[in-house]
Amino acid sequence: MKRFILTLLAIVILALIAAIALGYVDFNQTREAKLPRIEGGQLPAFEADVAKVEVGTTDKTVEVPKIVTSNETVTVPTVEVKKGGE
Repeated sequence: MKRFILTLLAIVILALIAAIALGYVDFNQTREAKLPRIEGGQLPAFEADVAKVEVGTTDKTVEVPKIVTSNETVTVPTVEVKKGGE
């Protein structure tokens, strides 16, 4: 399970890096950070301009191959496993 989560996290990070590199995501810092004092500090603010993706459908006529299947009797190998002592 740990390996799956780490793999998924790596894929998400690589997708984010690719999106930034290809210009789908652009980050702009809008506020500077300040070091905290005893009263508190200020986190930097960012704006993200992301690409707009539109998904839809359209009807097209395409050539589709037809596959015909038939049943035939063929000889296939078999495997039997017997536990020790049987």
